[in-house]
Amino acid sequence: MLMRAPVMTMLPVKDLERARDFYVNKLGLEGEGLAADGKFVVRANGTKLGLMPKPEGTKAEHTAVSFEVDDVAAAIKALEARGVAFHDYDFPNFKTVDHMIVMGTDKAAWFSDTEGNILCLHQDLSKRA
Repeated sequence: MLMRAPVMTMLPVKDLERARDFYVNKLGLEGEGLAADGKFVVRANGTKLGLMPKPEGTKAEHTAVSFEVDDVAAAIKALEARGVAFHDYDFPNFKTVDHMIVMGTDKAAWFSDTEGNILCLHQDLSKRA
């Protein structure tokens, strides 16, 4: 029943204008506009994110959205040039090098949006020829 239903991920934001600026101008997503319920919708390759105002925000300790890219290192470089700061981790069995870690067939890197939502870039290494 839902297999062909469009999906929109809802992200809580404390400051809608700040979040809109980040997603449109820093990440380069297409701004669709303000919806009647107050959320601002952005689009990435047909997938929609709803930036939903929530004055108190949300403290999530997990990745809210992951963007699959062809080359994580290149994407990091491009986003850093736009002012995006990446996380670095140094835990037993989980250490980033140049902001990246390889886990199985995925290479990944994490960053946060202006509202504290954790976002990820990931590359499926099994797709490389």
